[in-house]
Amino acid sequence: MRHRYLITITDYKGARHFTLSQLMRRVLAVVLGTTVLVFLTGSLLIHGLSQRVGNLNAEVDKLQALHGSIRAQNQRLLAERHQLQSEVEHKTASLQALSDEMEHIEILIGLRSEPERPLAQRVDTASQTAFEKRLMLDSIPSGFPVESERVTSPFGMRRHPIHERMAMHGGVDLRAPRGTPIHATADGVVEWASKHHNSGLGNMVKLVHNYGFSTIYGHLDQINVQVGNYVKRGQLLGYAGSSGAATAPHLHYEVRHLNRRLDPSPFMRWSMDDYDLLFAKEDRVEWESLVEVIRRTANAPERPSLLQAQSWSATLP
Repeated sequence: MRHRYLITITDYKGARHFTLSQLMRRVLAVVLGTTVLVFLTGSLLIHGLSQRVGNLNAEVDKLQALHGSIRAQNQRLLAERHQLQSEVEHKTASLQALSDEMEHIEILIGLRSEPERPLAQRVDTASQTAFEKRLMLDSIPSGFPVESERVTSPFGMRRHPIHERMAMHGGVDLRAPRGTPIHATADGVVEWASKHHNSGLGNMVKLVHNYGFSTIYGHLDQINVQVGNYVKRGQLLGYAGSSGAATAPHLHYEVRHLNRRLDPSPFMRWSMDDYDLLFAKEDRVEWESLVEVIRRTANAPERPSLLQAQSWSATLP
């Protein structure tokens, strides 16, 4: 009887007896355990899948929100692009109109040059005497206003170091630590020698030279000349600093002709040894007529004074 079990089932009809062997008991136990294990595994798997689905749904919601944000940003950028493109087209048209107007004005006042003509036809430098060349070098800005020849910011469009926007840089910035001597680059008369508020150049000196040229020296720390003074090329004007809208000490240097800003670089490199450089690089000045005036001045009975040259320059075109 050790290998059999007696099972008794009693109901209203009476008692019934069944026997279950040990093998059957083990089979039932295995089936029951397997069923429980499958149930538990299925429950755990369903629970894990439910959490995974929840996480995926959350990620989908985030991606949809991100997609909406990117789409809105793209639409905003597209609108800004259209607006900028419209502004660029408008400014391009304005610049073209201004260019056409400037060309018309230059033709009217005789400033339109002919850069396609060879240098030998525009300026006969070979026929100039040494005295004529020296007179031009003394009367027209030439050389560097400071001992250092290092340009830290050239002439032309640039990003303004303070306002952080593109703007025209009408001169060059030269390396000049505070206290560096500043010298005149040509004979002239001091027209301005004090603080200049509107331009941001701080303490500024402006010299008026012969034949319609002028030079400007900005951000000075100290000024050593006064309005009305006559100065010679190489004379001390003051000392470099950082007055006005400047982030560090340096010299802002401009060269103008008939109040039009020119690139100072060829003027600073112009010398007796490289005399043709200026005429080849700067073609917005009517050098032919100017050289002719210089020749007549040099051949005058007496060498003209600066005051006489100033009066003659006022009659030039």
